[in-house]
Amino acid sequence: MIYRKLATDGLLLLTGVLWGCTNPFIRQGTKGLRKVHAETWIGQAYAEIAFLLGNWRYVVPWLVNQLGSLVYLVAIQRVPLSLAMPAANSLAFAFTALTGSLVGTEEPLDQGSIFGIMLIGVGTALCCWDKTKI
Repeated sequence: MIYRKLATDGLLLLTGVLWGCTNPFIRQGTKGLRKVHAETWIGQAYAEIAFLLGNWRYVVPWLVNQLGSLVYLVAIQRVPLSLAMPAANSLAFAFTALTGSLVGTEEPLDQGSIFGIMLIGVGTALCCWDKTKI
C-alpha cells in the first residue's frame, strides 16, 4: 500500500520535472523563429513549423515534455484530478524556475524565489498526503 502511494506521488513529481525542466530549453529552441517570414499566412505557418521541426534544440525538449504529458495521463488514472492537476502544474513552475536559473535563461533565484519554491514543495507534499489514503 505504501509503495503504491509513493509510486503515485512519484508520477506527479516526475510529471512536474519533465514539464518544468524542459520549458527553458523549449524557449531557447524557439530563438530565431521571429526571423522566419513568408508571403502568405499558410506559407508562414509552414515555414514556422519547418523551422521548429528542423531544430533539434526545440524538438528534443519538446519530446521529453510530451513524455511528461504521458506520465501525467497515467497519474490522473490513479489519483483524483483535484490532486493531480495542482500538484503537477505547481511542481512544473518550481522546476522551470530552478532549471531556468541554472542554465541562465532566467534571472538567478533570490531568497523570495527560493522560499516560494520551498512552499510549493511543502504544499504539494501536504496535498498528496491529504488526498491519498494508505
